Amino acid sequence: MILRYFYDERLAQASYLVGCAKTGEALIVDPARAVQTYMDAAEREGVRISHIAETHIHADFVSGGRELAAATGALLIVSGEGGPDWQYAYVGEPGVVRVMNGDTFMVGNVSVEVLHTPGHTPEHIAFVITDTAAADKPMGIFTGDAVFVGDIGRPDLLEAAAGVVGSADTGARQQFGTVQRFKSLPDYLQLWPGHGAGSACGKALGAVPSTTLGYEKLFNPAFQIHDEDAFVAWLLDGQPEPPRYFAQMKQVNRDGPALLADLPEIQSLTRADIDALIEAGAFVVDVRDRDAFAAGHIPGTISTPATSSKVSTYVGSLYDFRVPVALIVPDDAVLDEVIPALRAVGVDRIAGVLWADGLGGDLDALPQMTARALADGLASGSTAVLDIRNLSEWLDRHVSGAQHVPLTELHRRAGELPESRPFAVYCASGYRAQVAVSWLRANGFNRAVLMGEPDSVWSEALPTGSGTELQTA
Repeated sequence: MILRYFYDERLAQASYLVGCAKTGEALIVDPARAVQTYMDAAEREGVRISHIAETHIHADFVSGGRELAAATGALLIVSGEGGPDWQYAYVGEPGVVRVMNGDTFMVGNVSVEVLHTPGHTPEHIAFVITDTAAADKPMGIFTGDAVFVGDIGRPDLLEAAAGVVGSADTGARQQFGTVQRFKSLPDYLQLWPGHGAGSACGKALGAVPSTTLGYEKLFNPAFQIHDEDAFVAWLLDGQPEPPRYFAQMKQVNRDGPALLADLPEIQSLTRADIDALIEAGAFVVDVRDRDAFAAGHIPGTISTPATSSKVSTYVGSLYDFRVPVALIVPDDAVLDEVIPALRAVGVDRIAGVLWADGLGGDLDALPQMTARALADGLASGSTAVLDIRNLSEWLDRHVSGAQHVPLTELHRRAGELPESRPFAVYCASGYRAQVAVSWLRANGFNRAVLMGEPDSVWSEALPTGSGTELQTA
């Protein structure tokens, strides 16, 4: 049996190739949208992709299942569980097959058994793998977002991101049942999860790419809680804020992602084109590095530096999918990196691109504030502070008196920001703060300024606080 692992650092997303060397067939589990990676790997291994399988309707990236099936002619296998509200809408297309709990299929000599593992989503399934050429018992499980290294999948995304009221508690109780099911399986089974550390699909995912069920039974907190109500309370507490694009991904992956070949060609734009797009309400993204944007940028543009691995998450946290996107890029190499990153989170309405050497015209600098000026402003009451980090970072420590609005919630909570005072925006390293300030100023919040020395926020010159008491950082 052949097993290969693929990992997208930007989205902390894992996918897999499992193949039969004897028959030359291969299965891809939970492919991303950039499918050439899998076809190249299959060619290197001397196998053809005959099957594609998805564990669930993903919320954090555009599934590549439909794209890969179109490119290879492989059979696309999706869940038939979850009830009528969570069925794949494109099941009627040729080569798309629904499976249910207990179903099995063969990929050469590799047996794949379907387990219904609801909780993260109602339709979620896992795939139990047996190499029948070598053994009569399974080797491991592709767990998707059911069980991670050190964590389990969050059950609240349908409610937090898609607005399905009451689904978080229901999902948590289903997840409790799924954990009990895993407890009944043999300890020796390998677990191959769909995400690693940094994913918003859980709250404490480990960075190790795989684990064993026996290890998780010993050390994963979810396996240590035996009372269902206590489990539900633990699981729902402290989940990270989902980015704005998660709700869009649910719809896209349920209805069927557009094929990349069907998307319009990206056009070259002029400065006049960019100005007109901004006037019309487009989302214009400047992916140059932080310093270049801060020194001079087109008013109304959003800074999402391509040098950050989180560029897709930044855009997805603030982008309104109802409007077109335009890009400002320094060169072809950066464009070639950014386009797949944006396509991965469903940003398909790309109107065009402006090269940085064509900026021209009037440019704005990004206002910045030093830690000393911030301290003086706080002391006099003339300056407010906006902390756009995640909840867990805020609870660890924060500037006393700061207002907390995570970047992922900024689009819907901007109305809560100070009306009369300038406010300094900060995060941990400055990337998120710059994204936030640029978006705020593009949307009329000209009082927002960037904390120019984010590390010095934690100096003794500034009072800091924990979630309960003021204390020195």
